[in-house]
Amino acid sequence: LLDWDQQVNMPQGGAEARAAAMGTLSRIGHELFISEKTPRLLDAAAAEIAGAPYESDEASMIRVVRQDYQEKICLPAELVEQMTQARALAHHAWVKARANNDFAAFAPFLERNLELIMRAAEYRGYADHPYDALLDTYERGMTVRRVQEIFDGHRDQLVALIAAIRKNADRADDTLLKQHFPIDKQREFALDVIRHFGFDFNRGRQDVSAHPFAIRFSRGDTRITTRFNPNDLRPALFGMMHEAGHAMYEQGIAPEIDGTMLGWGTSLGVHESQSRLWENLVGRSKGFWSWALPKLQAVFPAQLGGVDLETFYRAINKVQVGYIRVEADEATYNLHIMLRFELELSMATGAIKVADLPREWNERFEAYFGVQPPTDTLGVLQDVHWSSGLIGYFPTYALGNLLSTQYYTAACREHPAIPDEIASGQFDSLRAWMTDNIYRHGRKFTSDELTMRVTGDCIQCGDFMTYLETKYGEIYDL
Repeated sequence: LLDWDQQVNMPQGGAEARAAAMGTLSRIGHELFISEKTPRLLDAAAAEIAGAPYESDEASMIRVVRQDYQEKICLPAELVEQMTQARALAHHAWVKARANNDFAAFAPFLERNLELIMRAAEYRGYADHPYDALLDTYERGMTVRRVQEIFDGHRDQLVALIAAIRKNADRADDTLLKQHFPIDKQREFALDVIRHFGFDFNRGRQDVSAHPFAIRFSRGDTRITTRFNPNDLRPALFGMMHEAGHAMYEQGIAPEIDGTMLGWGTSLGVHESQSRLWENLVGRSKGFWSWALPKLQAVFPAQLGGVDLETFYRAINKVQVGYIRVEADEATYNLHIMLRFELELSMATGAIKVADLPREWNERFEAYFGVQPPTDTLGVLQDVHWSSGLIGYFPTYALGNLLSTQYYTAACREHPAIPDEIASGQFDSLRAWMTDNIYRHGRKFTSDELTMRVTGDCIQCGDFMTYLETKYGEIYDL
């Protein structure tokens, strides 16, 4: 709650006191969890439920808490407190640095975050690469080698697809989206969309922040934020769909495990699969807009009243080089993640110094996209993650893209009418399938276990690339 308040309501003058409070609370919580009582309680609980099925709530609880304990016991309480305090101070510095395009002002805070994170990685240990310890924090079992294999498995296809699209760039024009759209009306429409998706406002709320996010306090209190651009419809609308996907995952966790160590999403990759599924596979589909466009035109008749479905559909799916990751199209998005992954790998080994990040960012961005960001605000300062100490987090976004198509394909295989239902504004079957197969389990299964149970396969690139090549082949006449 302190974290949410810091990003939504807290005045700037509260940064240092808030950082101290959050640091103290994190240390106390850490000390309680790693106390000598925890393994004794786990052993006693395991004896009580000996023979319980692997997938039972009880066996899963003990298994997951043991894993959490082993991860936490290696970290000194003082380090946990220092990390929490450093993150809070860095976030405050990042907000100001981003607004002022001043990376130098943020650099000392990032250096401190990186120093503490790498100390934690050494305490946790790793088999091959220090970055493995960071990845495992967000996607248990994931390694540098696996991420590199996954990225290598579709990087060239993405580059080739984007090159083909550029040759037919005139097939999509997004000018109609770059008009004045009053913020109050944007918010009204976006809230109506996520209400139809199934976001429960009796158990959630929506606010504004510098960087959109979703946060869970319980199954009955999950909050999302977004940011608005009065001259572009897309950031707030698709951002709200995205965060609602995260929130519906948390709202769909089984009541029986709410309030336990099983009671939140199993990994960030699976979490991201849900935000990307609702934002892209639903929210950018032609079927969805055959239902939603008349509603949007009723809200913005002067701006969109004469626009036909095909023109609008192509506009919202226009592929173009953009500087901002959260506003990137589906075809270029994973390349943004690959860039960040490469930089984080080098940061983790010391091959890149923090002071060199703006130059390294710009050079690598140009290698991927052919242009350099004109400012650090549009480049290395754009994301909140490094200020929040979330190094190792970025790859989960790309993994989520891949998983989103795998899960959606599996849902449609079981319920072939889902695309037609979406086209009529009915989302219950899709949400129910996700709830039954993904949401309700919480952390009971790892992402690998869950994906194998749901799709019969491990994470792979095939469904994602088939989806992209089919969709954009039609839009761009490839």
